[in-house]
Amino acid sequence: MEELVNKASGMVWSLGLVVFALGAGLFFSIMTRFVQIRYFKEMIKLLFDKGEPESGVSSFQAFCMALAGRVGIGNIAGVATAIAFGGPGAIFWMWIMALLGGASAFVESTLAQVYKVKDGNQYRGGTPYFIEKGLNMKWFGVLVAIVVTLCYGILVPGIQANTIAVGFENTMGLNKSITGLILVALLAIIIFGGVKRIASVADKVVPFMALGYVIVTFVLLIANASEIPAMFGLIISSAFGANEMFGGMIGAAIAWGVKRAVFSNVAGVGEGTYSSAAAAVSHPAKQGLVQAFSVYIDTIIVCTATALMILITGMYSVTPEGQQPIVDKIPGIEAGPMWTQAAVESVIPGFGSLFVAIAIFFFAFTTLMAYYYISETTLFYLGRNRNLKGFKVGLMILFLGMIYIGSVENASLLWGLGDFGFGSMAWLNLVAILMLTKTALKVFKDYEQQRKAGIEPVFDPIKLGIKGADFWEEKVKEGNSKRKKKIEGKQSETENTVNF
Repeated sequence: MEELVNKASGMVWSLGLVVFALGAGLFFSIMTRFVQIRYFKEMIKLLFDKGEPESGVSSFQAFCMALAGRVGIGNIAGVATAIAFGGPGAIFWMWIMALLGGASAFVESTLAQVYKVKDGNQYRGGTPYFIEKGLNMKWFGVLVAIVVTLCYGILVPGIQANTIAVGFENTMGLNKSITGLILVALLAIIIFGGVKRIASVADKVVPFMALGYVIVTFVLLIANASEIPAMFGLIISSAFGANEMFGGMIGAAIAWGVKRAVFSNVAGVGEGTYSSAAAAVSHPAKQGLVQAFSVYIDTIIVCTATALMILITGMYSVTPEGQQPIVDKIPGIEAGPMWTQAAVESVIPGFGSLFVAIAIFFFAFTTLMAYYYISETTLFYLGRNRNLKGFKVGLMILFLGMIYIGSVENASLLWGLGDFGFGSMAWLNLVAILMLTKTALKVFKDYEQQRKAGIEPVFDPIKLGIKGADFWEEKVKEGNSKRKKKIEGKQSETENTVNF
């Protein structure tokens, strides 16, 4: 089974996907004139846009939900495997993918907002929605929804749960089955509360966990300050094959850097589209900018923190696939969270194992919350116009069951399943957003023009000739109706005053 899964994962994650992801990011960067760089200050400002309190979640809550999905064990274990198989140079290519991926995240999240729908007092949307409404290709939307539901509801959650369980087993000797039961209980309490509760937990936990992780990184860097220049020199030289030791690994560095960056920040995969659609904003481009910023937080800050801790302390090995180790500084220790634990222990004895176990718990737990919300959203898409109560309960039971199984199952099989799932979604989502590039650029241009005119950007799809944006069309009509009634009311008051 494991061999079959790894073979399928290898086919999905071929050189073609690496080139496709990089190429798409570069294309969107050029077409938007590097929006992810030009609008950096605007991104931070928009984080605190309150939106509409009566519907949806705030822009910041949607940002935290997306970041909860992005910042997971890929930021710890994924970075370690990138170094193990691609060398230190893989970190540079993670940075490049994050920079270019910011444009992909902007486009996909903007499209999610354009084609979102209202469900009670919340909004739903994402890749299947903008495929059906924007491309008029329902069969394609259904295909993506099925893949996403299977991926986030079944294939991927086990990776996060397994890493939490292994971390606590190594640190405290806690039986993995007990950890699995605790995870199931905690998640059940949160996901049964719906998107509002998920968003509420995310906006409190995510900033706290990221800040704590970065603080510990600075402690390790300060303790090894004299090694910082050499470490960055190693990353840059290895990235281009200029380092004598890693000279023949430039291909592996690019491939593993891009692969693990996509797994970590999921820019272009479509994961951020579901939380983006849940936000209440006046213009779709606003949430697109906010989500582009979340890619920076994930990869440039959190992933880099892991890489710097590992490299500055020398707690790593490099073994190209199918070859003998080039560097073997920590023999016998598998690439993963234990590298980060060893790195922290080397500077703060007795603290590393517990710190990383807690970090993994927060990173992975919040990711699991995001996974459930995504799978529920795609289930809603597949079951529209039907009574979904039974299906939702079934999804919850299945999801929680996979959390427990993942806690006690073989980790390598779970990673293979996760890579296959993410790779499949990346292919499908990238194709979809490339086909909708014209619409995304039209929305972005409208946003820029309104900003230059000095007015608060408000989206009107009718004016832009964008079809399928039903929610926004209704919102425009409601706004026009209210303004008309207000004008008529004032006219009536004037007439009454004159008659009097």
